[in-house]
Amino acid sequence: AQSENVLGYFVNVERTPNNCSHTPNPISLKDRKILVNLSMAYHRVNISAYNEAGESPQATYIVPEFSVTDLPGQIHVKSKGTNAVITWTPEHNPKCFVVDWGTGKEDMHMKIITTATGNFTLGNFQPYKLYKIMVHESDVCQCESFIGHEKTFGVTQFYSVEGVPRTGPANVTILNITKHSALVKWTTIAAEDCLGSLQGYRISYIDSSRRRSPAVTLNSSITSYHLTGLKEKTTYRVQISGFTNAGEGPLTLSQPFSTPKYGTVK
Repeated sequence: AQSENVLGYFVNVERTPNNCSHTPNPISLKDRKILVNLSMAYHRVNISAYNEAGESPQATYIVPEFSVTDLPGQIHVKSKGTNAVITWTPEHNPKCFVVDWGTGKEDMHMKIITTATGNFTLGNFQPYKLYKIMVHESDVCQCESFIGHEKTFGVTQFYSVEGVPRTGPANVTILNITKHSALVKWTTIAAEDCLGSLQGYRISYIDSSRRRSPAVTLNSSITSYHLTGLKEKTTYRVQISGFTNAGEGPLTLSQPFSTPKYGTVK
């Protein structure tokens, strides 16, 4: 239909996951904008136009994930093998809590808790996988839309069983080489390769006679380091590994680089 012939729009905001067997009734609008109050759960918005001839196909918009810094509350997870106990301290007593958990928007589960409790036990967690857990408050607890009623209390991520990283950091690059120093840069280890919560990196270097320097431990937010105390006219290779609470992963080796006798390597 031509835009001037559009009589209005149907908007359907879907929560993911949603244990309800029916979808909420669509919102009918004349305008091309809508303001909705959403929790930090996953949502998608389906929009269609209609005129006298009928309704158009739906356009779907996936609401982006909220960042970790947006968390309005705090929850704690204690792993017990393949199970996990989630605890939280509510600020007030809503009619119910809604708990979401899973490895991502395509693999989420949902449970409505109507008892006045601050803990919940979840099961069947797989090792070495990062899970996201969200706890929401709601004053609507029947199987219906939570839109406008649900407020996120807290979000956390955890591994039921941690492993060591299966790779080291990528793209190790040596820059600004002088007689006695060099700058090392690298790319962080991908989340799916960490197999646990990445705690940091260990970096050292070896020279051409295979002498290894003491390792320096860096936190996981750092992706560069300034090497100092190098010898002039010497060939080095940098070694970097990542580590989790379970231990240290494999080393990534840089390409060899040589310090000059004078000044800086161009």
